[in-house]
Amino acid sequence: MFSEKLAESYQRSWMKSAKCVSLFLLFATRALSAASTSVLAGNANLNSPTGTHGLIMVDKVGGFVRFFDISTDKELAAFETSDGPGVKPHELAISPDHKTAYVAIYGDGVYGNNPHPGHSIAIFDLASEKMTGMIDVSPYIAPHGLQIDEHGVLYVTCDLSRKVLVIDPKKRSIEAAIDVEGTGHWIALLPNRKKLYVANKNDRPFVSVVDLKERRMVGRIPMPGGTQGIVAAPDAKAVLVADFSTPYIHIISTANDTEIDKVRVDGEQKGLYKVFFTPDGKHVLTCQPDGQVNIFDATNLHAPQHVVKSAGTALMGFAFTPDGRFALVGNHGQGTVTRIDLASATVVNTFPAGKGVETLAYY
Repeated sequence: MFSEKLAESYQRSWMKSAKCVSLFLLFATRALSAASTSVLAGNANLNSPTGTHGLIMVDKVGGFVRFFDISTDKELAAFETSDGPGVKPHELAISPDHKTAYVAIYGDGVYGNNPHPGHSIAIFDLASEKMTGMIDVSPYIAPHGLQIDEHGVLYVTCDLSRKVLVIDPKKRSIEAAIDVEGTGHWIALLPNRKKLYVANKNDRPFVSVVDLKERRMVGRIPMPGGTQGIVAAPDAKAVLVADFSTPYIHIISTANDTEIDKVRVDGEQKGLYKVFFTPDGKHVLTCQPDGQVNIFDATNLHAPQHVVKSAGTALMGFAFTPDGRFALVGNHGQGTVTRIDLASATVVNTFPAGKGVETLAYY
């Protein structure tokens, strides 16, 4: 009798323990899933600008910075920015007060084939839509990816120099040159200015992590397939990285600088190109050389994606209207720009814009 009661007691205890373990695993799984998606929610950040005053585009192929009327999509002005014959602009950043734009003068080629690299950042007054000066970053060369913080400090990759520069644009001077080991092409600055992350394309199989207080590289996040576009979440809790070799977005937790999840991009078989947050933080977009745009729910990247084909190819960058309804994407291969309705994932219209726009933004 005693043995039977003891056995029954052990059985009840075991069942209770098993139930606890099951509940624990259920909640842990849900918590992990939530952690990999909820970190993406947040407010707009400075490196995904928008505004109602105007539209600026960097025509990489043509070698011009172009201004457009936001109501008619017609070009208003164009400026050649060059460190020499054929040396062209690529990327841009806009100051927090939306008074100034900074444009990186990269070189006469592209990544991996840039025989005459540039060494300047062009300065544009947005109110007058005119070029007002240059920041010389010599001896560093091939400035490309640009980010800006709330104080107007610029962070610039110089891929051939393997450096990220910290620049005071008011003084037009370099405050620091940080070694990042790889040929960093694009960077993601956390909105809290604690760290920035550097995508090294296929040169180094990791994302470089830089501590901005110490102004030095403090970590390497493994990315065996290489990295392309990179962007920080508006709440600074995550960084998204486009895989160079496979159609995945990697999600990095900025709390411990480790990959916590990855998401496959529907309809693609090869590596990704770039990844963006909309200014309101509601959507994540990817753009591909084949002309495909994928639209994600930023609060749950594993939710069903919306896929739309732009009217061109070699897609490079986005501009977002201030009402959050539309995205403009540069069709780098055709010299046009396509407007996409984000809610319906449909093309609204396409208009001519230089010879090949890489980056663009409303301000």
